[in-house]
Amino acid sequence: MREIFYRMLIRGILLAFAANILLMAQGDPEAAKMKNPVASTPESLAAGQQLYQRHCASCHGKNGQGGSGNDLIPPAPNLIDAEWKHGSTDGEIFKVIKEGVPPELNMEPWGDRIKDPDIWNIVNYIRSLAKK
Repeated sequence: MREIFYRMLIRGILLAFAANILLMAQGDPEAAKMKNPVASTPESLAAGQQLYQRHCASCHGKNGQGGSGNDLIPPAPNLIDAEWKHGSTDGEIFKVIKEGVPPELNMEPWGDRIKDPDIWNIVNYIRSLAKK
């Protein structure tokens, strides 16, 4: 009886762990509801491009094609393809830039260094890259 209990307990823990990973990979439903308050104007795109080149291009590439990584960190994701591991809405992208991606934080949080309106400009610029 005790063996059955432990098997069920282990299965439950593994199932909860797998479900958590699956949910993390699908993005953040609350962040997905956020609406971008910054219109995608030529001014926003220019500001976003400047910020992207300064803060993001070293990892994600000049044109958003992704980075090569190194011995310490994995390659940065491609931002112009169809695969978005942490959500593809403007709100989810904003949250990833602002808060980073735990637990390793290979994508570090930028919210303490970049103001919210500027993060939205970066989101607009990333969107423009994918359209090219």
